[in-house]
Amino acid sequence: MLVKGRKVSGRGEAVAANYAFGPLEDDVIIKHRLLTRTTTTRGEPPLKKLQKKFTSLFVELDKNEDNYGDCDKLAKAFLQELSTFEIPLLKSKALRNCLETLKIISDLEKEIAALDAENTASSRMLELRKKQFALLLYVVDELQNTIEEEQKSLVD
Repeated sequence: MLVKGRKVSGRGEAVAANYAFGPLEDDVIIKHRLLTRTTTTRGEPPLKKLQKKFTSLFVELDKNEDNYGDCDKLAKAFLQELSTFEIPLLKSKALRNCLETLKIISDLEKEIAALDAENTASSRMLELRKKQFALLLYVVDELQNTIEEEQKSLVD
């Protein structure tokens, strides 16, 4: 039940909306409606209809009469109501499994991004080490050349 209040705004005034329920109450109401599959437009809640069919079946069974035909009809009506009650539950379960799958996918995408970042950092470090070793080998080679030249100049 969403009720909005309207305030006529003058120059530069903000329009404020007043709601019958706050955000926390809205969440509780929506969660309850989803769990019980009730809305304001569909009439009697399915769980209540299922309970009525169940009760009428067992009241008829308790009569201890030869009412097999009535019991059979009520049992079929109960099973029909049970199957119509089960379908939305299966849909909800599938949706929940989707939301969980999406969370897993999101977590895996975050993990992939972290691994990509780690890979990039490792590649940069490897390139830096290659350059450092190349520089080290160059310095060692130059040092050897210098030592050889000094030894030749000492011999001469």
